[in-house]
Amino acid sequence: MKYIIILLMLTFSATMNAQEVQKDGKTYEVKEDKIFLAGKDVTETLSIEETASILESARLINEKVVLKEAAEKLKKAKQKEIANAEKTKQKEADKVEKEAKKLVKDKKKAEKAQKRAEKALKKQQKAQDKFKKASKKLEDAQKKYKKLKRKGKLSPSDDLKWLEKLKDLKEDIEKAKSKL
Repeated sequence: MKYIIILLMLTFSATMNAQEVQKDGKTYEVKEDKIFLAGKDVTETLSIEETASILESARLINEKVVLKEAAEKLKKAKQKEIANAEKTKQKEADKVEKEAKKLVKDKKKAEKAQKRAEKALKKQQKAQDKFKKASKKLEDAQKKYKKLKRKGKLSPSDDLKWLEKLKDLKEDIEKAKSKL
């Protein structure tokens, strides 16, 4: 549709302009079905065959000009379309590249987050292990203290030492609990 409109506009503009036609060594100027020679209207003085021949020559010249202009317009339009297509392809390529960079960045963030989570998990596991170990030590020490006390093998100074030791073990448990 666009090309048809361009062609019609070119045809209209070409008919508005005068065409110069060479016939029998004379240069005639044709404007809208009137024939001029040296600026004077000679349409009535020419024979019907000469008038028809000159008008036909002017029409052919006009068509050539119109076709040439139309071809140039079409060529420019196609070049513009090709340029627009290339721009579009470049934009799409840039968009894809941008998305790829974003995906790489997101992947790195996810890997960092995973490493942090693993590190936190190891720290949690280590704290839990320390808590279990401290609990086990306290339990064993309490059993031994009770056993020694039952058998009466503790002197008053040894009793104080055992109580101090149990107190320290309870503090260790509290520290390990707070780290959990």
